[in-house]
Amino acid sequence: MCGITGYIGDHKTTDVLIDGLRRLEYRGYDSCGVAVVDAKNELYLRRVSGRVDALDELVAQDPAKGANVGVGHTRWATHGAPSEDNAHPHTDCSGRVVVVHNGIIENYLDLKEKLLASGHKFKSETDTEVIAHLMEEKLKALHVQEKAMRADMLEPVFFEAFRKTVGDLKGSFALSMVWASCPAMVLTARMHSPLVVGLGKGENFIASDVSAFLKYTKRVIFLNDGEMAAVKKDGIDFYTFQGKKVSKEAVTIQWDSTMAEKGGYKHFMLKEIHEQSEAVENTLRGRLLPLGGDVLKAETGLAAAAMKGFSNIQFIACGTAYHAGLVGRGLFENFGLRASADIASEFTDRAKLMAKDTLVIAISQSGETADTLFAVREARSAGAKVLAITNTVGSTLTREADYVLQTHCGPEIGVASTKAFLGQLAAIYLVAGHFAAARGVLSATDARRYAEDLLKMPRLIEETLELEKDIAKVAEAFSHSEHFLFISRHINFPIALEGALKIKEISYVHAEGYAAGEMKHGPIAIIYKGMPLLAVAPSGRALELMAGNIEEAKARGADVVAIVDAVSRKTVKASRYITLPQAGELFTPMLTVIPLQIFAYYVALAKKCDIDKPRNLAKSVTVR
Repeated sequence: MCGITGYIGDHKTTDVLIDGLRRLEYRGYDSCGVAVVDAKNELYLRRVSGRVDALDELVAQDPAKGANVGVGHTRWATHGAPSEDNAHPHTDCSGRVVVVHNGIIENYLDLKEKLLASGHKFKSETDTEVIAHLMEEKLKALHVQEKAMRADMLEPVFFEAFRKTVGDLKGSFALSMVWASCPAMVLTARMHSPLVVGLGKGENFIASDVSAFLKYTKRVIFLNDGEMAAVKKDGIDFYTFQGKKVSKEAVTIQWDSTMAEKGGYKHFMLKEIHEQSEAVENTLRGRLLPLGGDVLKAETGLAAAAMKGFSNIQFIACGTAYHAGLVGRGLFENFGLRASADIASEFTDRAKLMAKDTLVIAISQSGETADTLFAVREARSAGAKVLAITNTVGSTLTREADYVLQTHCGPEIGVASTKAFLGQLAAIYLVAGHFAAARGVLSATDARRYAEDLLKMPRLIEETLELEKDIAKVAEAFSHSEHFLFISRHINFPIALEGALKIKEISYVHAEGYAAGEMKHGPIAIIYKGMPLLAVAPSGRALELMAGNIEEAKARGADVVAIVDAVSRKTVKASRYITLPQAGELFTPMLTVIPLQIFAYYVALAKKCDIDKPRNLAKSVTVR
């Protein structure tokens, strides 16, 4: 996520930038900063570790003089722990080129090695800083004589160096750059990360989303992937990465600032449900191939050779993350590796019995979940190695684990977890695939097929999200129900648990999730005529058994909603269907959970519940 602001015009630039950062703070709150070019054409840079209010106080103590161009950033850490040094904006060695960036530069290690060899000095741990130094190299290659040239003569040089810099980057990015020697222009570019410009009179704006500048203008132009913009006070020109000029139409935004923060969605939860494709794609990007090789070693420290030495996998987590761990257990067991999943708060005694060849996989969105941290300490005391899967760089869990795999989901504002869960699943599928390939469980051909199937999931997630209106209608039909049952089998059993948890969290109704095979062992007794039962029944080895369980529930009066695909729909008989895209059986949990999230959302909406801040719940549980 992270938040970018940019401005060029006659208002007090730091005020505009900081006001924009306040409106974008929901996108990241580890650290923040602003950089402007002052009246002497010097760069004024202020950064803090912490919130925007602290930055505002710092700037007020020593304000910039005469600035009319600049950029700002509020950070959600992906490379490097939250700190002032790692805060954006970042500069080159000269201190005159400055950049802000959202996204992930996949080839930053290769770029950094080359830049270090050329004598560049780095001040941060971030991937972003390579962009500033790379720009410095491109300017050198163009033999720029800054002091001998007027600022307007430097504009085409600035543009060409920027274009060449962007061309060397691989990954996802939205970035904006200012050069103190050329203060009449801000350059910006987008690839797989949102970026928008705002059109004013005698001033223009840049931001990650429109909420940053809605108080100044509602006329905007959205950049597409592979596009750049040269932004000046009196106009904006748009280009492809190849330098070809393109024309773009402005649109007028009708949202208010609150809706803009939510991307036009009514609630953060719904927005985050729709960000799940991006969360999965970002978590997988650059980490998958070659499957079974050492692609994860540089980032996590976990080498393929080490994977061969573990005989047991132990997942520990709480709440939604525990359900991700249960999916992980089924996935690893499918590959023939013993695996267990435990609720972290109940792990103490099991920790004492663990073999030393156990890899503990601890899952926590925040990295600060108290019970999970306590369980990690117990596991390490017993001699186990720990792999942390978390969405928060620099969290306590990342400092206490032996290996760390970051999900790249961005901040999750809604208390009920959605995109963080999909990010956790993506990370687990990633690790499981590497384990299976490294241990020879998957042949080279099967490993390639597994990777290809996993890489299809973001697109299939997008197709599933297109079913929102249909799912909303089903939810509306059951919005007055006070009792729900969710059932499934095998690798989708945890999804039944997650579906029940979601509707409990935000709708405040009674819901139970069960392994469908357990129905006759008690739960079938609570079924009454008209009781909603959501059955997760995609194609797979358990389909015939699931179809039988559904028939048993229908015979006792249940009103069944079946989560199916085109193949399984031919076998399952229900009163209502939600038909998902076809996916391999192992990967179906990444799709089947989505209609249950949307279903819970629309039931809660009909009940007028506080969806983003459900009663009695907190986003991060930091006490035991």
